[in-house]
Amino acid sequence: MKYINKNYSFEKVNLEKLAKRFATPIYCYSNQKIVKNIKNFKSNFKSFSPLICFAVKANSNTQIIKLISKHGLGADVVSKGELMMALKAGVKSKKIVFSGVGKTSSELSYAIDKKILLINSESKSEVLEIEKIAKEKNKIVDIGIRLNPNTDAKTLNQISTGKKENKFGVNQKTFIELVNYLKKSKYIKLKCLSVHIGSQILDHKPYQKMLETINKLIDKIHYKFEFIDLGGGMGISYQQSKKKLNYKKYNYEIKKFLKKHKSKIIFEPGRSIIGNAGILISKVIYIKENQKKKFIILDAAMNDLIRPALYGAKHKIIPLKKIKKISKKTYEFVGPICETTDKFLTINKFQILKEKDLIIICDVGAYGYSLSSNYNLRTKPIEILVNGSKITVIKKRQKLKDLF
Repeated sequence: MKYINKNYSFEKVNLEKLAKRFATPIYCYSNQKIVKNIKNFKSNFKSFSPLICFAVKANSNTQIIKLISKHGLGADVVSKGELMMALKAGVKSKKIVFSGVGKTSSELSYAIDKKILLINSESKSEVLEIEKIAKEKNKIVDIGIRLNPNTDAKTLNQISTGKKENKFGVNQKTFIELVNYLKKSKYIKLKCLSVHIGSQILDHKPYQKMLETINKLIDKIHYKFEFIDLGGGMGISYQQSKKKLNYKKYNYEIKKFLKKHKSKIIFEPGRSIIGNAGILISKVIYIKENQKKKFIILDAAMNDLIRPALYGAKHKIIPLKKIKKISKKTYEFVGPICETTDKFLTINKFQILKEKDLIIICDVGAYGYSLSSNYNLRTKPIEILVNGSKITVIKKRQKLKDLF
């Protein structure tokens, strides 16, 4: 993933040839980068060997999940569809945790039948529903309870999940009530305390505060949890100037916690495994100019990558071919959808582009294709996995007839 002779290469693949062969836009993933990210994540926490459950919502392509599963990871799922996909991709049921605030009776029943590791419950009503289904099936079900630790993850409001005003988890009072209730249950075993405070977190301090809250709660209730599920949320650097999460400091805080509480740690990373392993290749359709800037109109749009429109996310954009000439005007990279928010990035100094040039939108492996849609009745793009010089189509480009 670098420039060779002023041409951007993706492992050993020439992207210009790839674009000619498959047309644009193209989601392209690096096998080597995914594997490197998994190894890096494991090495940072090897002292306590956590169970790592990949957050399927970040990227739900079967082949991607299959690759991640081959390297020992489980799955964190939030719907019956994601659970089915994880099982189809070969993830072992005892490496799957089921999260989410609104699991239906049908979804809970399916998860119980598949004997997954844990259902992380997020309300008293859900616990009672699980108990009812378990009684009907005459089964004992292992669950976790998700605590809302009222911890500010210092991230975007749209992806913050651990504050008291967020819909996720239960407060400490309800948590204690559920622990006491489940001590007497014949059909549920409470095995896990679960938390997840948000996404795209770049500072270890919110995690530190979260661990302190868990520590105080466990001391208060004197309950031995087999698992502590710390969720995910580990961020990546979308812009070169942005800082990175200090894994060493987070690792230190967890080890300190584990000296007192002998539990198995579960992580649910998504973005940190797949985020920087994906790019979106797009072609310049038109260039439209006004007094202040040039609109670079791409064939990729917010239906292909909604993060900039939805979160105000800034993904780095680079040219596929490098030249020395820089535009005097500001470039605003936009898509063809009939929305003002169909905009990717505004850049003051970018090399001069012309129509039909190719550009690359970086770090789209997480919440890129998985959040894509058919808005404006646009078809979803092709997905390709690259391993060295090997090219594998892991999802074909949609055709309009598929929508009709």
